Amino acid sequence: MRLSALGDIVHAVPVLSALRRHDPAAEIDWLVEEAYAPVLSLVHGLHRRVIVRARALPPAQRAVPSAEGGSSRPKAVPTARSPVPAEVLFPGGFGYLRAVADLRRQHYDVALDLQGLIKSAVWARVSGARRVVGFARAHLREPQAAWLYTETVTPPDDSHVIRKNLSVAAHLGAPVIPFETALDVGPRPELQRAVEEAIGPARYAVLNPGAAWPNKRWPPERFAALAEALLHRHGLASFVTWGTSERALAEGIVQASGGAAHLAPPTDIADLTALMRGASLVVAGDTGPLHIAAAMGAPIVGLYGPTWPERNGPWNPDDEVISRAGQCRCHHKRQCQIGAPCIEDITLDEVVAAAGRRLAKERRGP
Repeated sequence: MRLSALGDIVHAVPVLSALRRHDPAAEIDWLVEEAYAPVLSLVHGLHRRVIVRARALPPAQRAVPSAEGGSSRPKAVPTARSPVPAEVLFPGGFGYLRAVADLRRQHYDVALDLQGLIKSAVWARVSGARRVVGFARAHLREPQAAWLYTETVTPPDDSHVIRKNLSVAAHLGAPVIPFETALDVGPRPELQRAVEEAIGPARYAVLNPGAAWPNKRWPPERFAALAEALLHRHGLASFVTWGTSERALAEGIVQASGGAAHLAPPTDIADLTALMRGASLVVAGDTGPLHIAAAMGAPIVGLYGPTWPERNGPWNPDDEVISRAGQCRCHHKRQCQIGAPCIEDITLDEVVAAAGRRLAKERRGP
């Protein structure tokens, strides 16, 4: 069970990989909310995606009914390594009851709650699994969830969230080192054409200015200036990525960049993953796109304000992180409580210097 949050789902993928190495014959399903299901079409070793709809989606994003009583959606293109997992969608309301019935028909041996919320613990419990495993009370966002587990795991203190998740796999006897995070994505011809039309065969950076939390957003005018610096100092054109309701933000950065930045084409999750895979540098805050970039092995400069990079940051030691978490008064809050988000204290010069260091490491190689 890891129902939501793109970055958190990426951070949970190593658990799937560890369990698959431990027991190649196991059938592993993943319960996920519909908005976050597409990323799971790119993971290796998953048997089924069991998808529930947490809220109404626009018609273009909805699934079409299937004969099984759930729903089916267009499938991502499988790669040679990873066939697309089967999926079944249960829309909200009565769909939740059908989802419970479907889960119980599987006769699961174990359910793992990697989210630590009451709702995810309830799903784990009603799955009918003989063992229901979650984190110890002190490590849960909603401590009451611990009452619903049959077994609890105490993760290492002050560790990255990936290592926290992997402590659950270790509890089941799975080897957790080395861990795997890579997502499988096949060729994306339309994306490749869009990139080549914009910058030709040149190397490029990806700048991701958006974030669901306003206090995770670095000022857009600094992203524009950063794009200019990357082009003039390192010969890197930049693509500015954007999501729902963020296009105007991205277009403003492009217009202010003096031609150094280009608007990224519209991307689904596979396109975004492919764009990150080809990037020479990614600069972003603590958001899902940054964690996708990390999973694809892209060189990263991460910008952190209200969250701790030690927990949520990129895990490649060569990556650069600039953090104001030590001085932040609003840890893990969506809105700044004092009216001046601490991420805004990160200067353009700091980011330009960090980008130069990260690019230099990439040129030197391992």
